[in-house]
Amino acid sequence: MPTSKVALVTGASSGIGEATARHLAKLGHQVVLGARRLDRIDSIAREIESSGGSALAHHLDVTDLPSVNEFVAAALNRFSRVDVLVNNAGVMPLSFMAEVRLDEWNRMIDVNLRGVLHTIAVTLPVMLAQKSGHIINVASVSAYRADPTAAVYSATKFAVRALSDGLRQESKDVRVTLVSPGLTRTELFDGIASPDARAFAKEMVARASIAPSAVAEAIAFAIAQPDHVDVNELVVRPTAQS
Repeated sequence: MPTSKVALVTGASSGIGEATARHLAKLGHQVVLGARRLDRIDSIAREIESSGGSALAHHLDVTDLPSVNEFVAAALNRFSRVDVLVNNAGVMPLSFMAEVRLDEWNRMIDVNLRGVLHTIAVTLPVMLAQKSGHIINVASVSAYRADPTAAVYSATKFAVRALSDGLRQESKDVRVTLVSPGLTRTELFDGIASPDARAFAKEMVARASIAPSAVAEAIAFAIAQPDHVDVNELVVRPTAQS
């Protein structure tokens, strides 16, 4: 792969996705930002380019396969290749199972799992044709444990962990990395509608959390390794988190 890589980042309008896009651009990579909030990623891309970086913003809804196709096509049209996919888009409407928030459960499955599959489905053939590429799936420490209010969220992240390991074993040309953040200060917590779950989550974040930039640096570390080195799993959590 070239030293300067073309990196596609989903969920790039805030949090870990935004921090990753900014950090990779600062390191000299060409970044393609995807998210539903086009005005936000447009602004981020302009800031990156005004600082001397290379960035493209394109609307993306990972739950919609045609949208994913258009996103990847825009990247190829601009940069002619796809070296890295950072699968970061996700939602986390935590709730107790007894609340039976079925719409929220389905939304997590659609974004956190089906969305990851959609982006892999579109980018993997490109990488295989190039005989090089790197897919980075952002999961969570919830890919390793289940907690109260996080049963369905954990189920989606366990699934992402499983498919990451399966994909890793299937290809000798495409690297696969699972990055699992612990409590991170992002907008994910704003999407929790359940009052009890929201209070529970905010108390945990206040007690111990890290900045999105810490996760962005972990992602950059995995990307920076030589082509023959595949960093399979990284868990990045606050020192104080149990």
